[in-house]
Amino acid sequence: MRTRKFERVIVFAVLALAFAGLGCSKKPVATSAPPVPPPPVATPARPTVTLKSSSNFIQRGDSATLSWSSTNATELDLSPAVGRVAPEGSTKVSPADSTTYSITATGPGGNSSDSVRITVAAPTAPPPAPKPTSTIEEMFAANVKDAFFDYDKADIRADARDALARTAEFLRGYSQVKVIVEGHCDERGSTEYNIALGERRAQAVRNFMISLGITADRLDTTSFGKEKPFCTASNEQCWQQNRRGHFVMAH
Repeated sequence: MRTRKFERVIVFAVLALAFAGLGCSKKPVATSAPPVPPPPVATPARPTVTLKSSSNFIQRGDSATLSWSSTNATELDLSPAVGRVAPEGSTKVSPADSTTYSITATGPGGNSSDSVRITVAAPTAPPPAPKPTSTIEEMFAANVKDAFFDYDKADIRADARDALARTAEFLRGYSQVKVIVEGHCDERGSTEYNIALGERRAQAVRNFMISLGITADRLDTTSFGKEKPFCTASNEQCWQQNRRGHFVMAH
C-alpha cells in the first residue's frame, strides 16, 4: 500500500516537472530579412544642341551655311522651311529677308533649342542719274526774288529785305550776271506820278543790293510806273503784285 502511494507521488512529481519545463521554454520567433531595394532608375540626359551660321550678314540673293550638332536627342527640327534634320549636319539657306533660324532637339530627357539670325541687306540702290545742268536763265528765275512795296511807298520792307538777300546771294555766285531793276506801281494815280514812284522804288532796290555787296556796275534801273502791270484786277491783292522792284537779266 505504501509502495503504490509512493509510486503515485513519483508519477505526479514527474508530471509536474514536465509541465514546468513546457511553461518555461519559448519557441524562437522566426524573423524575415529586410527586402532588397530595387536598383535606381537612371534619369535620361537632357538633349543639347548648337546652331551656327557661316555668316550673320549677307546681301540679298546670297546664301549662308547653317551647321548644327546635338547630344542625347532623338529628333531635331530646324525652322523655318527646313524641317527634320540629322543629329549633326549642315545646309545652305538663301533668305530673301532678315530671318531668325531656330533648331529644337527632343529626346527622352526633354528638349532644348538654339537659334541664329541672318541679316539680309537690300541691294544698294544705284545712284540717281545726274540732273541736266540748269541754264543760267533757269537758275536766275529760281533764285532771284522781287521786292514788294506798300501803297505809295518806296521803303524796303522786312519781307523785301529777305527776298533781296537771297537775290544778292545768287548774284555773288554768278558774277557774270548783270541785272536791270524795274520799278512798278499799281493803277492808282497819274502816269507821271507813277513813273517817278517806280523810279524811286527801283533806286531803293539798287541801293540795298549795293549794301549787300553787289557792285553798282552790275545794276541798272528803269521805271514802268503803272504801264506794265503783272495783274489787271482792281483790288488790293492784285495791286500788291504790281507794287514791286522787279529783276530782269541784262543782255
